[in-house]
Amino acid sequence: MDSQDDSADIVKGTSRKCIASGEVKDKSALLRFVVTPDGMLISDVLEKLPGKGIWVTCDKELLQKALRDNLFSRAARKPVSVSETLLEDIEQMLINRVISLLSLARKSGKAVAGYEKVKDWLSKGVASVLIQSEDGSERGKSKLSTPRGGTFIGWLKTSELGLAFGRQTVIHCALASGGITQRVVHEARRLKGLRPANGDPRVAKKEKTAI
Repeated sequence: MDSQDDSADIVKGTSRKCIASGEVKDKSALLRFVVTPDGMLISDVLEKLPGKGIWVTCDKELLQKALRDNLFSRAARKPVSVSETLLEDIEQMLINRVISLLSLARKSGKAVAGYEKVKDWLSKGVASVLIQSEDGSERGKSKLSTPRGGTFIGWLKTSELGLAFGRQTVIHCALASGGITQRVVHEARRLKGLRPANGDPRVAKKEKTAI
């Protein structure tokens, strides 16, 4: 829990106010930042760093607004220094987080990769999440459907999914239900805010119906 200075923004202990939009949202939709004693703004993706939290929605435009309008300094009530690569660094941290969690899911038997294995899990009702790479073949991806009532993730690259499964590239991945799967979905959704689906109508349609 953050310091008492955050108390006005807390709703039932799990919500914070976005400094860019002014909306109070669940922390799962936000990114936490802290300012070091020497005035450097640090992104706290794991929400473990000490200090008063400054919260921004996981949305690239809102993050850019917070930087452009000097909102971090206002929230901290003092000048802050910001790295020129802050947004790129945050995206990479979230990518690494998703890859790490997918790897854990694979090792615990909660994730499979490859068209045939994913198809098998989908047909047997084992899969609750379908992940397909953003840059994979559309023809191949169109042959698999999101599990009924499940989740679709389509904004990771083949090389990123490959890292999670010890391969060069992966296009298709499925996750069974469980705590680790919920964490993958959570972090992937945060990443999506920094990585739009590039207007792909197929991805947009699946997200609308499945997420």
